Amino acid sequence: MIRFEEVSKRYPGGVEGLSNVSFEVRHGELIVLRGHSGAGKSTLLKLIPALERPTAGRVLVNDIDVGRLRAGAIPYLRRSLGLVTQESRLLFDRSVFDNVMLPLSIGGLPPKEAAKRARAALDRVGLAGFDKAMPITLSGGEQQRVAIARAIVNRPAILIADEPTAHLDADYAGEIAALFRSFNEAGVTVIVATHDEALFASRAPRRIELAHGRLVS
Repeated sequence: MIRFEEVSKRYPGGVEGLSNVSFEVRHGELIVLRGHSGAGKSTLLKLIPALERPTAGRVLVNDIDVGRLRAGAIPYLRRSLGLVTQESRLLFDRSVFDNVMLPLSIGGLPPKEAAKRARAALDRVGLAGFDKAMPITLSGGEQQRVAIARAIVNRPAILIADEPTAHLDADYAGEIAALFRSFNEAGVTVIVATHDEALFASRAPRRIELAHGRLVS
């Protein structure tokens, strides 16, 4: 499903984000990506949806070399992916419902079907009835749930999360981790970068560890 083939990523000034990284993620796996701050975890995750392009090597998603995709084809790639970051990146001038609707509106889904999906996504993350709420009125954990609902509203086959519990207390972190585990149990391939891998220990995930841009285990 996802394959890295001798992938390197260099930034201006010669900074090495990744160096000669190779691994494969199979359909339905739960992968915990770990490593010290600056190890290359975020760089690796950004290469999958083509937010970054590799300097060398190939990143393949369903046998498509995403590093060589034309700009016009990238939105189609991203419809099959869900991306959750450390920061919720919600639009604070729009309601919870409108935030979750955004990917569907951009994708041109008919409004009636889009609204149905948005409400189902909010229900899935435990926020049914929060449609009209503004993000500023929500707790940090609730804001992250809205971000997750937005990430899954397109029903992606692959869910990518970069430190999704980093700024949450232990209780909220546990709840968010439980959501990701439940998505994986439903057949979604989940790749999550985290400093607290114990949150996912019950699912016995496969671990990928980076150090200074290199794959170490």
